[in-house]
Amino acid sequence: MSKRSPVDQLFRDESVRGGARCPPRAERKACDPRPDEDSGWRARGTFHLSVFSFSERACTPTALIGRSRIGLALCLALATLLAGCVSTPPPRISLAAVPAEQAVRAGRNLAVFERVWQLIADRHYDAKLAGMDWRAAGEKSGAEAAAAPDEAALYRVLNAMLAPLNDSHTHALSPTRAVERRTRLRARTGFNMTRVENRWVVSEVLPASPAEEAGVKPGWIVVARDGVPLGERIDFRPKVGEAAAWDFLDEANRPVRISPPAKPLSTAPRQVVRVLDGGFVYLRFDEFNGTGRRWLSRELKEHAAAPGVVIDLRQNPGGETISLGITIGEFFDRSVDCGTFISRGGSRSMKNSWQLGSANYAGRVVVLVDSATGSAAEIFAAVLQDHGRATIVGRRTGGAVLASWFYSLPDGGQLQLSREDYLAPKGRRIEAVGLDPDVVVNRSLADLRTGRDQDLESAIRILKSTVH
Repeated sequence: MSKRSPVDQLFRDESVRGGARCPPRAERKACDPRPDEDSGWRARGTFHLSVFSFSERACTPTALIGRSRIGLALCLALATLLAGCVSTPPPRISLAAVPAEQAVRAGRNLAVFERVWQLIADRHYDAKLAGMDWRAAGEKSGAEAAAAPDEAALYRVLNAMLAPLNDSHTHALSPTRAVERRTRLRARTGFNMTRVENRWVVSEVLPASPAEEAGVKPGWIVVARDGVPLGERIDFRPKVGEAAAWDFLDEANRPVRISPPAKPLSTAPRQVVRVLDGGFVYLRFDEFNGTGRRWLSRELKEHAAAPGVVIDLRQNPGGETISLGITIGEFFDRSVDCGTFISRGGSRSMKNSWQLGSANYAGRVVVLVDSATGSAAEIFAAVLQDHGRATIVGRRTGGAVLASWFYSLPDGGQLQLSREDYLAPKGRRIEAVGLDPDVVVNRSLADLRTGRDQDLESAIRILKSTVH
């Protein structure tokens, strides 16, 4: 989304492993506002850069065999550029006190820790690292990382070290979660939750899931898991076949306990289209990726005569930057300012929408958002709002719009790392603040239990009042 050439406009993704670019997808992580029943605060959809991919091995002599002269020249230029870069040395962590039987594990743990520590020190968008004494934090966490007995314990240490950065898009993914992110498959019970009236409430039950088979319904209040009341933040990672005991209050506030065994379920995003009264069209897509943007473009072209559309981003955590730029372009007949990205060094880069192949949809637009709307989805809403192209309806968004990259770690895990800050077209900073809708709708437990969607009702009223 740049004013420069199409090549410059395509965003990078440094999630490279073994010389091959990992799919540019975001796993819902531990700090996302849309929790599911199993993983709790799922990772925010990445606003990441997604076309050019240089691995650390890409310019080795072996990798250059068979490449063109242009490729060779590019790699030599890159090597020259990187030659002047010196990485910050990580803290030295002694293994003297580590038991012999833990020594191999400790060494592997330290390799992962050092990679994470160094990437943050050298590449995080905030050079001041939120005022942290990063070396002191590393000395403490490095010793804890070395002593971690398994993968889960190691990544708890790493993410505890990263937590004070207060960064929505910086998070360490264990090898297990990295595989789930890549395959879009993991063990789940199959329901999503939202906070309504200070309680966790089932907001959605996935089709053909253990939760659906057990009779769980939207609007049920989630009380406890395995006898432990749910707090404000939750983090559950069941294994296949694990049958946690869930305590609910059903639609009549009667206690219900069920223990559906978790099974592998797809985490692939959904797309939904419905024609509404008055000829308006409802369009829901849950990620800014190639599949989602192509689907949306087809639907907008098919329904070009519709007087208005409702774009539902309430379950959309974000996605790829290139898909965001293309999707914004679907609603304009010209290239528009999509905001400014600010690097660690303070350089600013303004991005524009991509118009090639645009539907140029000309009807009225309402966008539905809430606290689960994150990253690229927030930016989409902010851009359309700033240009007066759409009315935003719902609740304040998640406030997670930093541009991030994925880096591979020595054990097969990944580090998602924020590299750029973002300002909306009118100069607003949305990170940690969120985007306020034009029309605020308060969600109630009664609405969830009766299946009433006041957001959508408000959207239809707005469309009817402005389309003649």
